[in-house]
Amino acid sequence: MSPLANRLVAKMNGLGNEILVLDLRGAGLSVSAAEARAIARTKNLAFDQLMALHEPRTPGSEAFVRIFNADGSEAGACGNGTRCVAWTLLRDDPRDEIVIETAAGRLACRRTGEWNFSVEMGAPRLAWNEIPLARAVADTGAIDLSFGLPDAPILRNPAVVSMGNPHAIFFVEDFGAYDLAAIGPALEHDPIFPDRANISLARIVSRAQIDLKVWERGVGLTLACGSAACAALVAAARRGLTGRSARVSLPGGDLDILWRESDGMVVMTGPVAFEFETRLDPALFADIAA
Repeated sequence: MSPLANRLVAKMNGLGNEILVLDLRGAGLSVSAAEARAIARTKNLAFDQLMALHEPRTPGSEAFVRIFNADGSEAGACGNGTRCVAWTLLRDDPRDEIVIETAAGRLACRRTGEWNFSVEMGAPRLAWNEIPLARAVADTGAIDLSFGLPDAPILRNPAVVSMGNPHAIFFVEDFGAYDLAAIGPALEHDPIFPDRANISLARIVSRAQIDLKVWERGVGLTLACGSAACAALVAAARRGLTGRSARVSLPGGDLDILWRESDGMVVMTGPVAFEFETRLDPALFADIAA
């Protein structure tokens, strides 16, 4: 039997981005890729990201969080998931601010309403080898990459940004001209992205408004992706298409993104929703044991 059997898990979402929060602090347990995939295959527990909480690694933080995609791969950051973790940790706590650790660094979280949180997502990584790319490029604001399906417009020259995860952002005028579900898998696995990449289509509505659709690596089409919203704002601001703050509208709802000039930090603000809590059925892991 998996040691995760009967552990309590919270099902949440951030703008429809399906999140599971599994608190393993003090249990001496960890999640394997196979266990993450087994949980994701469960109808009522299907997730985009599983946030597994472990003991903090540095003083002053509440937890170190490992982030699993539905395919069992690990992510360095998940903005919507981090807001869900912040709500979970502050649910019965009078404090309004905590720090959470991820592979991408220490993330300061602040409650701005009963169901609303701001997260300092860190500074964007813009050098080609930080994103990372497989080869050096002169300008990560618009790299030499193009892709298109037969009888469809060609996507060209995306901006690339790391917000703990690699992101490629194509600026388009018409979402309807592109089938992101068909385009996403090929671009996610393009050889220029050694760690794969999240693929976004961004439409500039105004200097304070971006519409965004995201193919998330290890997940697929998603209703919302917080780190992609951060990356899109950074990419748009670098090209002079927006200012350093904008509302980013995704299929699941809106996020407010600020790229602070004072310290280069990107701050994401948005809501969370709690759905239910349950215990992991031992039967979920039967195939792994076999």
